[in-house]
Amino acid sequence: MRMYDLILKKKEGGELLPEEIRFFIQGYTAGEIPDYQAAALAMAICFRGMTEEETACLTMAMARSGDLVDLSGIPGVKVDKHSTGGVGDKTTLIAAPVAAACGVPVAKMSGRGLGHTGGTVDKLEAIPGLKTEMGRQEFLEQVRRIGLCVAGQSGNLAPADKKLYALRDVTATVDSMPLIAASIMSKKIAAGSDAIVLDVKTGSGAFMKTQADALALAREMVSIGEKVGRRVMAVITDMDTPLGCCIGNSLEVMEAAKVLRGKGPEDLTEVSLELASHMLRLAGMGGPEECRRRAREAVESGGALEKLRQMVRAQGGDALALDDFSRFPQAGLCQEVLARESGYVTGVDALACGRASVLLGAGRLKKGDPIDHAAGIVMLKKRGDRVEKGEALAKIYSSEEGKLAEGQQVYLKAVSIGNQPPQARALIRARVSRDGVELCGEPSGR
Repeated sequence: MRMYDLILKKKEGGELLPEEIRFFIQGYTAGEIPDYQAAALAMAICFRGMTEEETACLTMAMARSGDLVDLSGIPGVKVDKHSTGGVGDKTTLIAAPVAAACGVPVAKMSGRGLGHTGGTVDKLEAIPGLKTEMGRQEFLEQVRRIGLCVAGQSGNLAPADKKLYALRDVTATVDSMPLIAASIMSKKIAAGSDAIVLDVKTGSGAFMKTQADALALAREMVSIGEKVGRRVMAVITDMDTPLGCCIGNSLEVMEAAKVLRGKGPEDLTEVSLELASHMLRLAGMGGPEECRRRAREAVESGGALEKLRQMVRAQGGDALALDDFSRFPQAGLCQEVLARESGYVTGVDALACGRASVLLGAGRLKKGDPIDHAAGIVMLKKRGDRVEKGEALAKIYSSEEGKLAEGQQVYLKAVSIGNQPPQARALIRARVSRDGVELCGEPSGR
């Protein structure tokens, strides 16, 4: 078998056989296939696409290129949750404890933030003392003991994806639906859960800018999961505006704790409980309404917050910080961003808000950059709110005055103000399962 023949076959629109895909992934991971040939195949896939069977085979070949996490020793249906990335998206810190409090084991490996999107690992590390790096056995034992662990990716998980993604990033081949879907699902499958809930973001702050693209990606990932024996459900959610009111690591953990106390923003609460309810459904806990009821009760009873406290303690963190926010890192500087005109907030661009938070020190531009866990933004006015000239739109936090000035300018440009209030917009756009697509047209929230 020659790599040249695979490239030619895909260039001419042919369908690659399972053994040809495995040959490519094994050879590229081992360093036997050079970057230029891998890049040529990736470009051919960009132009010619892949069938569902090809994409599923590619996903499994990438998943099997390294370690496969074995969760079979943990009783029950293990459910994972993945977000395609957004601004102010701290739903894992809410949905995972809710599911665990309802008896569904959650063994989740998460990543760090890069660019304008935040990472769950960075948020967790804002909790004093909490460790996200742990060995495989320690990870599994914690899930067995308390039913919940959210940690950084460990071991040699899907190395083919890591290598291929780095190549796609510099060869303009990132925007291929089969390659995106295989990249995400290979890591999720390698992580070992029986079922996966996907939160596919759409809007200015998301990778998928349009709902049509988000639906196409969701369908692709659900199809992959079902073909390889996993139960998968995807929810399309809005990311034109940041989720919740807080952007930045410590601020987002505090806001997640407020939601688990029943006192968080409506939009964040709605999306988080939607995701949690689907985690319960995939675990066989009942129908849609029953699972929504169980998720709400886990919050109302305090069980979900207590489950998060248990996880924080188990990972060496200061669980008291979830009740006493003064124990979190505190920013040295705070400044209000004032409205320059009166009217209604008609939009708060999520991408620009994400960039503002990075400038303040809450994110990183390249892997390895240090972050300021206390830096970030608290939005005081959201889409649909009335604001008067000179009134505070937001509070921004940083450790350096220069960063405050930069962040303020970018944030001001993110906010649009008009004479009329905007129309309500649905937070939950659609649900995608093996049974098809359910569009959610009714506006909810802002």
